[in-house]
Amino acid sequence: MGKEVNGVSRSRFEMFTNSDEAVINKKLPKELLLRIFSFLDVVTLCRCAQVSRSWNVLALDGSNWQRIDLFNFQRDIEGRVVENISKRCGGFLRKLSLRGCLGVGDSALRSFAQNCRNIELLSLNGCTKITDSTCSSLSKFCPKLKHLDLSSCTSITNLSLKALSEGCHSLEQLNISWCDQVTKDGIQALVRSCPGLKGLFLKGCTQLEDEALKQIGAHCPELVTLNLQTCSQITDEGLITICRGCHRLQSLCVSGCANITDAILHALGQNCPRLRILEVARCSQLTDVGFTTLARNCHELEKMDLEECVQITDGTLIQLSIHCPRLQVLSLSHCELITDDGIRHLGSGPCAHDCLEVIELDNCPLITDASLEHLKSCHSLDRIELYDCQQITRAGIKRLRTHLPNIKVHAYFAPVTPPPSVGGSRQRFCRCCVLL
Repeated sequence: MGKEVNGVSRSRFEMFTNSDEAVINKKLPKELLLRIFSFLDVVTLCRCAQVSRSWNVLALDGSNWQRIDLFNFQRDIEGRVVENISKRCGGFLRKLSLRGCLGVGDSALRSFAQNCRNIELLSLNGCTKITDSTCSSLSKFCPKLKHLDLSSCTSITNLSLKALSEGCHSLEQLNISWCDQVTKDGIQALVRSCPGLKGLFLKGCTQLEDEALKQIGAHCPELVTLNLQTCSQITDEGLITICRGCHRLQSLCVSGCANITDAILHALGQNCPRLRILEVARCSQLTDVGFTTLARNCHELEKMDLEECVQITDGTLIQLSIHCPRLQVLSLSHCELITDDGIRHLGSGPCAHDCLEVIELDNCPLITDASLEHLKSCHSLDRIELYDCQQITRAGIKRLRTHLPNIKVHAYFAPVTPPPSVGGSRQRFCRCCVLL
């Protein structure tokens, strides 16, 4: 084969002769055409491949297929399609998403791993046919793998994590959400061999306990993002170890972990000053005391989900308004002790004018139109949730929109009386009846 130009041999260019009548093929060097094709998506490349023989060669050249996402293209593909893609792309392929491709199994992914050894990012989210065998193949053939998404691959067990620990030492991000067979043994093997882990998504791994978290805290000093949503067995003990060992933590989700207390908020405030995102929905033991410590030490907070933190009061909002000038998204749904006074402090704080984009106040029964008046100066406010805030009126929302005409207001006003029946005896229901 002749000398290569941008990954295409000169022998391939020989088919471009004067007999090709397309002006673009005469005017542009083939190297430039290949470069142009490199910016096209999967669908467009496939269309270009049907134009002519010469374009077929360029469009299907492996160098154009370094990043492939089949989610928006075709999700009902069979394993042989993945095998064909891997053979065509070979070492060029760096990123592949097979998210939602239910027909892809271990055999196809073994061929893929053997052919695409430079893969760095692989998403198998929802590929429910795969088992531990796939991770064994990735471990053997894909040492450069950095990001791996196995969420909702429910056949994955500790054996997968042990396999990855043996061959994928460059792993930086792993998502095994809803892989509920994983326990502390798998986590221990993984974190001890992959010290560069920056993101761990363990949502719905319900067998994980504090011992698993202690391993993460001891071996993952680079950790930036950790999701433990609905890992209901974890307690303060394990999370405090995380805070003390992972000082670079920027995003933590422990929503649905009902056992945690203010001790976690104190530990975050004392050890994780870079924290930007905190999700603690349904953690009903958290109070103003813990959030005060957090706000006074974590000034970079941008997003907070405090839904159903039922003990917090305006005191938390006062501290956030003073110490968290970058706050963009705040959920206070079902925080029934919040009043207009707390919103007044938030609306006059440093985050209000330029940062605050979303505030969720649904099911906060003490909130009135006065709160909407306090939010008029939040020029970046894009969305506000007001469902079941029974003291909010249409007039109050209308006044808010005169100051923020583009704001999305989500509210519902039940009719005072049911609407009259239409169409004979057919009964109509208001939205409340439908929901109930």
